[in-house]
Amino acid sequence: MSLVVMKFGGTSVADLNCMRNAARRVKAEIDAGNRAVVAVSAMAGVTNKLIGYVSELSDLHGGCEADSIISSGEQISSGLLALALHEIDVPARSWLAWQVPIETDGAHGKARIKNIDPSNLLTCLDGGEVPIVAGFQGIDPRGRLTTLGRGGSDTSAVALAAALKADQCDIYTDVDGVYTSDPRIVTRAQKLEKVTYEEMLEMASLGARVLQTRSVELAMNQAVRLQVRSSFEDSAGTFVVDEDEIVEQQVVSGITYSRDEAKITLVGVHDRPGAAAAVFGPLANANINVDMIVQSTASDGNSTDITFTVLKTDFEGALAVIKAFGDDLTFDDILTDQDVVKVSVIGVGMRSYAGVAQKMFETLAEKGINIQVISTSEIKISVLIAEEYTELALRALHAAYQLDAP
Repeated sequence: MSLVVMKFGGTSVADLNCMRNAARRVKAEIDAGNRAVVAVSAMAGVTNKLIGYVSELSDLHGGCEADSIISSGEQISSGLLALALHEIDVPARSWLAWQVPIETDGAHGKARIKNIDPSNLLTCLDGGEVPIVAGFQGIDPRGRLTTLGRGGSDTSAVALAAALKADQCDIYTDVDGVYTSDPRIVTRAQKLEKVTYEEMLEMASLGARVLQTRSVELAMNQAVRLQVRSSFEDSAGTFVVDEDEIVEQQVVSGITYSRDEAKITLVGVHDRPGAAAAVFGPLANANINVDMIVQSTASDGNSTDITFTVLKTDFEGALAVIKAFGDDLTFDDILTDQDVVKVSVIGVGMRSYAGVAQKMFETLAEKGINIQVISTSEIKISVLIAEEYTELALRALHAAYQLDAP
């Protein structure tokens, strides 16, 4: 008998018919002789609606009261799914974060899980009931509700799986697995049978929206075996596993993109020790995350251009910080561009294979696509290009690395 944590996302519990479908999935797991613990998101669109209410009334979007409102969607889902299971003769009980308990820090709106005591859920399982846990929420040291940030129900599910020492954590969504690229753009993209934690972490952070980044990081650290699968199809999904489980590594396993980037260039920065720190220190203090960075020094050695990217949601805030530099940093001009996209090539096989970057650059050059910024890690290469070339770049790179389906 295996213990499986099953997580249903917003599209998987979008309405009552979807709830019934999710309940049937849980029943099938029970009928197969396994024990199940379920984590649920809010019904599709509910969280956005709740955020809208909060925004109309207050600027305190990350406060205690905001979290108590925004997390209520998951409470509704957990109760409805428990009722749907009752209707098909599966004993079930809804659980909120404080009842489990799921203990977090006090960072409202982006709390991190500190501890989960599984004893109450194990008692529920031993009593023959399926626990239905409201995802996305926790409880802080003062006893106030917290939320884990966007996509936090994935993190809830993985944390529950780790605490319960579950055999597997299945993430049910509206796609049937992880693909080599976005199949809506690259029609010959293939579903991956397995992908490593590291590759999935890069994919999640670089634009693939199948899993939330923190959930993958937690799964990797806690060795939680993940499967991404469809709520609406019976086919096997994609397993996210340790690298040792994949016998023959692909050099490149995926091509991702992110339209969330904005580019900022400071022209003619006085080139002196500490110039970069003077730029990026205040941005960090303002909680603005900088992604790609390139610095080019003028031929006279007296000035430099610093180009970097931030999330579009941080763009205006970054400009405000830069304009407040005053005498701490002098530069000639600010150039900005929000019509850019980051395209990334990912694969653990890059560690032992040369020529991946060369092929990427040559492929883009052949299509007349100019590279504006480059960043690399051990298993990925990212480039910033004009947004208008997104589809062309993805299809060309997918073919160049022989990822196209036959």
